[in-house]
Amino acid sequence: MSLSVFDNALSQCPLIAILRGIQPAEALAAGQVLYEAGFRLIEVPLNSPAPLDSIRALRDGLPDDCVVGAGTVMSPQSCIDVAYAGGQVIVMPHSDPEVIRAAKAADMACCPGVATPTEAFAALAAGADVLKMFPAEQLGVNVLKAWRAVMPASIRLVPVGGITTQNMTPFVQAGASGFGLGSALYKPGKPVSDIARDAQAFVEAYRQACHP
Repeated sequence: MSLSVFDNALSQCPLIAILRGIQPAEALAAGQVLYEAGFRLIEVPLNSPAPLDSIRALRDGLPDDCVVGAGTVMSPQSCIDVAYAGGQVIVMPHSDPEVIRAAKAADMACCPGVATPTEAFAALAAGADVLKMFPAEQLGVNVLKAWRAVMPASIRLVPVGGITTQNMTPFVQAGASGFGLGSALYKPGKPVSDIARDAQAFVEAYRQACHP
């Protein structure tokens, strides 16, 4: 995948939909309403049922400007498996440099999880494209502000964990580049109509946070 595709997706809407627990048969319908709401980045965590099948269904069924990938990626081999399934981005809960390098070697974008500046700079040195601040509810806005003081402005920081439509604004004001959205957006068994409603609410909340 050209990184320009990933960068374009982030510029259109830097919200990552995390579909943890989704079934392959449900994936495309969820992906379609997310896309219609404005999402351009969708992640299927690898601890979901048959995640590679869901990734393939999403990649085959959604427009080319929607980037599809895997979350909770823990090993270099998983990067290869995700690439074969059509995945384009690797999202990690940690910052193992071997996994980051494997993602880049497979021509995918990589978004490792980091919780300290040391982890953040090490992940960037290994080739990370975006830094996932995780868990955001533990790190908080003040940590994000402190990181922004020492990191180049071009570094994209994406808080993940506990993000709601109500707490986006202070994170954006502190320098968040986007967000990963989990259980507040999707839970197993959630009706597609509810996913669509909440996706639209998140997109609108992000727009308001950026342009109050």
